[in-house]
Parts: sequence; C-alpha cells; structure tokens
Amino acid sequence: MILSVNGIHFSYNSASILRDVSFQMNPGQILGVLGVNGAGKSTLLKCLNRILRPQMGTVLLSETEILSLKRNEIAKRIGYVPQRYDQESLTIFDAVLLGRKPHMKWGPTSHDISVVENVLQVMGLAEHSLRPVKTLSGGQAQKVVIARALAQEPDVLLLDEPTSNLDVRNQLEVMGLVTDAVKHRGVCAMIAIHDLNLALRFADTVLFLKKGQVYAIENRESITPEVIQEVYGVTALIKEVAGHSVVVPLHCCTHHEMEGVA
Repeated sequence: MILSVNGIHFSYNSASILRDVSFQMNPGQILGVLGVNGAGKSTLLKCLNRILRPQMGTVLLSETEILSLKRNEIAKRIGYVPQRYDQESLTIFDAVLLGRKPHMKWGPTSHDISVVENVLQVMGLAEHSLRPVKTLSGGQAQKVVIARALAQEPDVLLLDEPTSNLDVRNQLEVMGLVTDAVKHRGVCAMIAIHDLNLALRFADTVLFLKKGQVYAIENRESITPEVIQEVYGVTALIKEVAGHSVVVPLHCCTHHEMEGVA
C-alpha cells in the first residue's frame, strides 16, 4: 500500500466540501475519481498533496503522515498535474527539468539529466525538447506537464482533469502514456476526470464522490447504471464495444426517478 486516506474532512469557511473520505491505493493502481461539478474532486487531490489541509482525518504516504513531511519531501514523492497551468517561455527540456528540483542541492546532476531525457523519450517529446512550451499544441503541452511530474520520480501521481481540453486522439494518447508509466514504474495514480468512458477504459478502480462523500468505490467491471443514475442524475446504459465498457447516457432523471433509486 502506498497511500491510505482515512476519514478526511475539509471545509471552506462554513461550507463543507469533503466529509469522511477514506480509501487506499496500491502500487500499479489507477484510481479514477468521478462526480458532478462541485462534488469535491479537485479539493480531494489538493488535500492529498497538502496544498490544502484537511480539518480532520489522516493521509498516510507509505505509513507516514503527510502533515509531518516537509514540502520538499512531498514534492519528491507526490507528482501533481493541476487542472490549469500557465504556458511557459521555458523549453520543453527545462520545463521537465523543473520536476527534478526537489532532488537537487546546487544544480542538475548527470542523473537528473538522464532522468529527464528518459522521460522525454517515453512521452514522445525528445525530438522537440528545445522548443518553447508556449509554442506547443494543447496535447503536447499537457504531455510536458505530465512529464515534469514523472521526472520527480514520485510514488503517487495526482492528475486533475488531464484530458479536459484535448481532442479524442490526444485524450487516448495521454491516458495511455499515464497508464504505461504507472504500470512500468510501480507507482499509483489518482485521476479526477469527467469522462466516464475514459475512466472505464483506463482506471482499475473508480471512486464516485457525491456531495463531498464517497458514494461508491467500484472495480470498473462492477459499475452499474444505478450508480451512474444516483451520482449523476441521468439514466444510462453500459454496453461492451470492442472489449471496452461504454456508457450511453439516455436522459436526465426526474426528482421522482431519483427518489426511486435512493
């Protein structure tokens, strides 16, 4: 087990955002976090990275309470890809090299350079490494942000909507690269995502948040139309197409239908 989250609560002022959230993650696992807008997905990721501090509960990273770790130590062990990021004037190489900063004392070593070169190769960015990030397409820029997180050599990857602004091809490519990195490096990844079909395709396990609470944690094979209806308020079919489960939304539920599910 790499990550253990136990009963965390978080509020902004008097507004409760997360309530009694608990789950565990193991090496090589991809956990998709799903729920409607405002369910608490981004807040949950920030609590795990100590960008935000939960008012209650514990977050254990390899059995060490994250609140006891220094910021630099967290950066070594948790790679975070935010939902929004600034376009940079740095080259791709230098932007990814920033991921090594927590490991550096005075400047980059030959090992740091080697790590960056390897990550760039894996992410398909090596031949463009001297291009400024600000000249890249959305898909390429997203790969750079993920590459920077991988260059940290973390135990845990936290990705907040990594495919939200990408076309279908880049969505599949980015999620495939994340999956390969997780499986080959033995880390775990937690991905807050809106797209149910991408989650069912790439996540091993799915955590559904509803009003800041864990409504269900399911293996992707166990997700039912009833869970989708209760969490999202839509009726849906789940069909298998070319070996992949696909969610087909049908219509929004009435209050009567929602009460029937509850």
